[in-house]
Amino acid sequence: MVSTVSSRSTALPRLVVAAPASGHGKTTVTAGLMAALSRRGLEVSGHKVGPDYIDPGYHALATGRVGRNLDPHLVGEHRIVPLLLHGARTPRPADVAVVEGVMGLFDGQIGGDGFSSTAHVAGLIQAPVVLVTDISSASRTVGAVLAGLASYDPGVRVAGVVLNKAGSPRHAEEVRRAVAGVGIPVLGVLGRDDAIVAPSRHLGLVPAAERGDAATALDRLAAQVAERIDLDAVLEIARSAPDLDAEPWDPRAEVTAPSATDATERPRIAVAGGRAFTFTYAETTELLEAAGCEVVVVDPTTDAALPEGVRGIYLGGGFPEMHAAAISRNAALRDDLRSAVAAGVPTVAECAGLLYLADRLDHAPMVGALPATAAMTGRLSLAYRSATSATPTLLGRPGETVTGHEFHRTRVEPPAGTGGEHDPAWTLEPTAAHPRTDDGFASGTLHASYLHVHWAGHPHLAQRFVDAVRAAKPHRGGRATAPRGPEPVVAAPSEAPHDPLRHHGDVETAAPDGTPLVDFAVNTYDAPPPPWLLDALRASLEDVGAYPDVRRVRAVEAAIARRHGRDPAEVLAVAGVAEAFTLVARARAWQHPLVVHPQFTEPDVALAAAGTPARHLVTRAEDGFALDPSQVPEAADLVVVGNPTNPTGRLHPAAALRSLTRPQRLVVVDEAFMDAVPDQRHALADAPVPGLLVLRSLTKLWGIPGVRAGYVLGEPAVLDALRAVQTPWSVSSAALAVLRATTEPEALAEAAARVRRLVTWRSVLTSGLDDLGIPHLPGAAPFVLARPGAGVREALRVDGFALRRADTFPGLDASWVRIAVRPPERTRPMLTALGALTSGVPML
Repeated sequence: MVSTVSSRSTALPRLVVAAPASGHGKTTVTAGLMAALSRRGLEVSGHKVGPDYIDPGYHALATGRVGRNLDPHLVGEHRIVPLLLHGARTPRPADVAVVEGVMGLFDGQIGGDGFSSTAHVAGLIQAPVVLVTDISSASRTVGAVLAGLASYDPGVRVAGVVLNKAGSPRHAEEVRRAVAGVGIPVLGVLGRDDAIVAPSRHLGLVPAAERGDAATALDRLAAQVAERIDLDAVLEIARSAPDLDAEPWDPRAEVTAPSATDATERPRIAVAGGRAFTFTYAETTELLEAAGCEVVVVDPTTDAALPEGVRGIYLGGGFPEMHAAAISRNAALRDDLRSAVAAGVPTVAECAGLLYLADRLDHAPMVGALPATAAMTGRLSLAYRSATSATPTLLGRPGETVTGHEFHRTRVEPPAGTGGEHDPAWTLEPTAAHPRTDDGFASGTLHASYLHVHWAGHPHLAQRFVDAVRAAKPHRGGRATAPRGPEPVVAAPSEAPHDPLRHHGDVETAAPDGTPLVDFAVNTYDAPPPPWLLDALRASLEDVGAYPDVRRVRAVEAAIARRHGRDPAEVLAVAGVAEAFTLVARARAWQHPLVVHPQFTEPDVALAAAGTPARHLVTRAEDGFALDPSQVPEAADLVVVGNPTNPTGRLHPAAALRSLTRPQRLVVVDEAFMDAVPDQRHALADAPVPGLLVLRSLTKLWGIPGVRAGYVLGEPAVLDALRAVQTPWSVSSAALAVLRATTEPEALAEAAARVRRLVTWRSVLTSGLDDLGIPHLPGAAPFVLARPGAGVREALRVDGFALRRADTFPGLDASWVRIAVRPPERTRPMLTALGALTSGVPML
């Protein structure tokens, strides 16, 4: 526990978690350690090296305390220890402080020779270092890497290592032996488990506040860490840290509190919060409160008005681009905020706040308090910056310099200071990679810029803001009514398909007059095939003059077998999954075929054509469309189920699917979308199971619906029965070329990259649906089943967007739609249109 030995000597057990580089699992292991120690009953204080806002959110979830940052560039070296001690005593004294590093151990400010690096901060706070090392692609070399890290700087004490992402116990033991020779204790070993890894997107990890599964994942991670990492050894390392000779930082010493006569008056400051605005340093609000202000959090996605009598507004950073539809739909707050800024209510906006105050963000209307528009770009602006105020503004004075950082993928046009009533908020000083440039918009009552500034390092900014707030008149323009929630959309029902079971999303991608719509209906990856795949397809044209050679077919099947660790006799190449279902339907005289629904309807079509219509087991929406194996009749001799299931996106546990197997029963698992699932969790393709057949398609991930290419994995005897009814030469030369090309290492690397993009794209879609209050199913597929209500799909077609109707799937009705995952620049306009339809707000 934090304890004071003398007036300045303070005891605080502490350690720093670092890594050789980014991507080794620092955040996962750090959050797991914090959570595991907290579950032991310890008070854990969480800290992050660097300016990052996202990781502290996970720390807060793990510890039940505010996560805090330690960054010498932002606050100065002399404040690092005081801020550490402040965080460790607020709101209660901590038993141990855990500090997560940034990037690699010695990586800091570019050109700064390690300034602001993890090693730099570890030295300032005199803390031992625990390394986290990803060993998934190495074994004995790990020992050499750790030896180098431990000896590179004598001032950094590497006290232990956690081996992360071990492939097997044998692999882990090989690394243990290598590390033993270096003399660094191995504190524990974690295996690969992507269910507890936070998803990423364009600016890093998805914030914990935006993840509905974050708490569940953290519970699982805490249990794993407690089981696999020696927590007693970790605590012993933390307790080896020496006492610190410093006093805790105190916000009350940094700003002027109100006089005794004014103490009863606490002017209100509205601070943006909620899912869209999660980037605010804890010390910012602590300074405002220490100066006698009342801080009220306002959620721009849900709150209808500013707090009554507000006299100041602080709009920090976050992800307004991810929640633009909900922010735009909340016209009441946008109007109130525009009125407040125009009336001179002192307003500070950083990065996301700047975008929010602009007229538009891409397609979506924003507040309109600034004469500018914002747009997403492909370029990441990420850098430490020094900034000078050229003119007197709400925060700055001529010639004053502050330190901060940029972190965004947007641009604002026109640039700052190009006429009008605003001056630039800052002039950003040049660096080796960045020219001198003006940033933002400022006046005597407004300060909006991209630059993030930690006010603990520049408390005079907080003081100036509070002084302006005290002098301002209370804002009275707010409305007390809540924004309108989703309302039913009245639209003429669309004509039912002639044959629902044969309906496909491609017929929905154009208006009746042939005008193309923005396609969210077809479940293929939204990008052209990679060049190497196009080259393989072009080369296959040289073979069109001959029937496909059976020897080539067998060679391709052997390559697929190697990819999955199967015997070549366990692989059958097919002309897509549709042919596979036809072969299954014709291979045997089925007595009781069963299809689990809602799912892809091709099995029903194939079985009906073979003269044995399928019976249905319809899963329930209230159960998340989960499959209960006990509901499958024992008499069923054929069971067909998708995993992940189209259109629900349900990922059934592999164990549940294996439990369906019986003597004389064939279980067919359609894994057409499994290659889009991170690490293909619950896949059955690599593990032979008697009585189980796995279908794979290459159409979806590679975006080649015109080339019918797929394969079947199963027992040789079952595949021989399928071959017996397969039309000769059904697999074309082009399909064989695709099947072979996608087994190569280059293809596997590109597949992994596409899956990572899909995860990012999906988070944009699901976050937007959450913001709009539209129910949808969790999952890992490249599509989302949502329930916006009857008529919404038809109304969106009028706005130019095609979503897949879901009432053609048994078990679903017209209130459901299936939405294909698309890049953010296509998804956001659709979400904005969807938000307008479900709230009654007209599109602008």
